[in-house]
This record gives sequence, C-alpha cells and structure tokens, in this order.
Amino acid sequence: MGEPVFHHRPVLLEESLEALAIREDGTYIDCTYGRGGHSAAILAELGERGCLIALDRDADAVASAAERFGEDPRFVIEHASFDRLAEIAERQGVAGAVNGILLDLGVSSPQLDDARRGFSFMNDGPLDMRMDMNSGMNAAEWLGEASEAEIRDVLRSYGEERFAGRIAHAVVLARQEAPLMTTLQLARLVERAVPRREKGKHPATRTFQAIRIRINRELEQLESVLDQSLDVLAPGGRLAVISFHSLEDRIVKRFLRKHSSPPKLPKGVPVMVSEETTVLNLVGKSIAPSAQELAANPRARSSRLRIAERTA
Repeated sequence: MGEPVFHHRPVLLEESLEALAIREDGTYIDCTYGRGGHSAAILAELGERGCLIALDRDADAVASAAERFGEDPRFVIEHASFDRLAEIAERQGVAGAVNGILLDLGVSSPQLDDARRGFSFMNDGPLDMRMDMNSGMNAAEWLGEASEAEIRDVLRSYGEERFAGRIAHAVVLARQEAPLMTTLQLARLVERAVPRREKGKHPATRTFQAIRIRINRELEQLESVLDQSLDVLAPGGRLAVISFHSLEDRIVKRFLRKHSSPPKLPKGVPVMVSEETTVLNLVGKSIAPSAQELAANPRARSSRLRIAERTA
C-alpha cells in the first residue's frame, strides 16, 4: 500500500487574496504553507518578477511544496517554523521589502486526518502532536513527565477547559499503571473524567487543543512572528492572519490594536499626536467565512481573518 492521500481546503481563500492586495511584481511570504492552497493562489496572481517564499515546520508539507512548485523560479520553500521569519527574510534579501505576509494558524487537514500524527481523537494513533516530528518532546512524553499542576494549568490556559483539574488528576493516576501512548487512550480517559459535556463537542476537544499548543509552543511563536513582521514588511505591505480559536485571535487583535493606536500621552500635555507615529493601519473588521464556505468546509467555522497595512 502507498502513502495515504489527504485533501486540504484553504480557508478564507478569496478573502486572503483580497487582503494581501497582490501585485504582479510583489514579494510575499506564506508563513504556513500547509498543503499549498493559499500559495498556489498567490502564485497564480504573480507575474514573472514576483516572488513567493513559503515556510513550514512540517517536513511532509515541505516535501509536498518541493514536489508541487519546486520547478517554479518564483517560489522558495523553507523548512522552518514561522518564528524564524526575520532570519529567513534577511537571508533571502527581502527584509523590509515584503509586500504581504500570510499566517494561516492552527493544524492543516492532512495533519488532522493522518492518524500517525496524533492530532485527532477521531482515529487511533501515536500520541505525538508535533508539527515537526524530527524535534522536541511529543505529547506522550510530556504527559509522562509533567506534574499534575502543570497539566492542569496547560489545559486551563490553552484549552480553557473547566474540568482541567479532574483531567490532570486522571492522567497522573492512569500513568502510574501504564503510560498514555495513543490518542484513543487519552480521549477515553478525558471522557471518563469529564462529568458534563458541551453539546455538539467531543469532551476531549479542548484537551487535545491545549496539549498541541503546549507541545508546539504555538502562542509564543505567534507573538514572535507578529513582532518580526513589522521589520519584514515594506511600507504599504499587508499582514493577513487567519486564526481558529479565541486564544490566537486575542493575541492577533491585541497586537494589531497596539501598533495601530497612537501612544498615550499624559493628560495636559499640549502635544498633537500624528498618525505617522503608528506602525500599522487596520484594514476593515475581522472577516468570518461565508455560509457557502461553511457548507463546503465545516472546519472553517471558527476561523477569523484580520488584516493590517504597514505604514510608511
């Protein structure tokens, strides 16, 4: 049997292209290549002088990109997490000259659908959850070593799980008998530990989200790449960020508000604050997927797109 084939629908595709305001001769960075849906659409808008640099920390995604677009002279793929954005832009000679940066956060459909990756409780697989399977501690290792207090805090902070204490205690008790090694082991443990369920949501959803975020340092990396984007974008360059849960969206919203608002001055100081002191201008309000997109791709239901433009 060959390798499994997975399909991926890019979220908010048309809205993302409009957000980036693509120029034929522009330079763009897709910080989360995934399976190339957004990258393919950007390349279709670029002329011969245009350039697209794509990043992904997942080796499978990088291999897919090389196979699909490796012969295109306008395309570069980098095997890297997006918190290396500034370093890669400098090495590629585009620091301060990028016309658009796209961040499509979260987990891609191929990662969710491949049981071997351990991101989903829908099929049994090893409890891994690493975006880059060649580095770092996997979920099974972390659950085997973390204290009950640490597990509880991660589930509460990153999963907003109200039964975090019960689940953490259940994990510690279970691992005294045998290590948690598979996704279904963990999912069933959570089902037993949670006394009440949210309608329409599997009780392990928040636990899996929280552990994945912790293993991959997703929120720390998001804060880092947002800060780096300010030095990478050219004047007039666009930043477009698609988030999938409230923790991500809160960080993005706070960052955009901070850099699009003039500095606060003490009361009574007779100084006029110029708009030129802001680094970003917000472009419209957050964008949610259309009813048509949700019908075709239910996984897009929680996505939000926020856009800002670098000032001169």
